[in-house]
Amino acid sequence: MTTTLAASQYTTTTISTAGFALGLALLGAELWRWHKGGKGAGPKGAGPDGGGGRDPKALVPLAFGIVCGILMIACPAGLLGALAGFLRWGGNSVGDLAMKWLTGAQSTPLGTAATPRIDQYGAIVVTAVIVALWLLRKQIAKAIKGKWWKGVLIGCLLCVSTGTAALIAQQVVEGVNGLGAWAIGGLAKGTFV
Repeated sequence: MTTTLAASQYTTTTISTAGFALGLALLGAELWRWHKGGKGAGPKGAGPDGGGGRDPKALVPLAFGIVCGILMIACPAGLLGALAGFLRWGGNSVGDLAMKWLTGAQSTPLGTAATPRIDQYGAIVVTAVIVALWLLRKQIAKAIKGKWWKGVLIGCLLCVSTGTAALIAQQVVEGVNGLGAWAIGGLAKGTFV
């Protein structure tokens, strides 16, 4: 399926090779922890609660954070977009510092990528998710919050590319826009299509 979007439906942002490397390192570290079954893993990957390692449910906070990071990039004009820009700037800066110290090489711009933009229907979904997260923030455990925030940073750093991460980001944003359109049409107006 091919979709054509108008130029105004894209937001342009920049990521450096060092920021992208930092995002990959964070993603790799989290996936390695998950693969090993978490801290205190016993024989054959048994987790600290006696359950087996590699439980797909353990990746949900990280994956949800990545999706939220992608959606933040897709909201360039609001507070979420400003926060995503700050996280991206920090990731580029820390990654650049690490790259200089470790390799002596300078980071270069990976490219200015155009990421899909949230439309008026997708904004409904993003607003509902953010308000729900804000209201539930006291009931969410610290460990889950930590994984979620790592996912947000990973999403902000990796989705600004022209490769597989950009393709995933496009699918996430288009899915949220479609979900918002369905919610308005079906739930609010009563016209199911």
